[in-house]
Amino acid sequence: MIIEIDARGLPCPQPVIKTKEALEETPPGSQIKVIIDSEVSLTNIKKFLSAQGHRLISEIQSGSDFHLLIEKGSSLQEEEYVITCPTSEKGPSLLIIVASDHMGDDRELGRLLLKGFFETMLAQNLLPNRIFFMNTGVKLTTKDEPFIEILGKLEKKGVEIFSCGTCLKHYGLEDQLKVGFRGGSESYMEPLFSYSKVVYIR
Repeated sequence: MIIEIDARGLPCPQPVIKTKEALEETPPGSQIKVIIDSEVSLTNIKKFLSAQGHRLISEIQSGSDFHLLIEKGSSLQEEEYVITCPTSEKGPSLLIIVASDHMGDDRELGRLLLKGFFETMLAQNLLPNRIFFMNTGVKLTTKDEPFIEILGKLEKKGVEIFSCGTCLKHYGLEDQLKVGFRGGSESYMEPLFSYSKVVYIR
């Protein structure tokens, strides 16, 4: 049985997220069919599949729709890649760089403040375009369940979430990423020069 994901009409990066979730829930060798209606999503999904070791079996275009048949890889890889969503789709653009697993000098207080920051963002629907986690910040996307739950909800609302690949490797967390995608310097370098605003948290 082939699982079918209809991601037409979903804003970037939701088609990639839906594809990622479907693959995570299936065993190696399984096949899924993804239907999209955006060339941007097509490019991003191809980047994701190539970086993660999955195989694109076929790509059929029907009008403005793309029908993709994908096979889950048996030996997954973790290459860095960048998902690109045109900022024009979202209006003013905001990048948040999180370089620590807490906010400020006091770690215990800082964790509460940082958690509250993301919770308020979610509750008020004040969403950035992208959040990039680096240094100890990558622990929030891998092993810190309270944060993983909140960040997962932000991702479902269309927030792009990336974790520094070098940082994941440094802390031995390469295979523990639970929300978002692994990314390199390209994930924050381009937004630094093209987004309307950048916020740095440490």
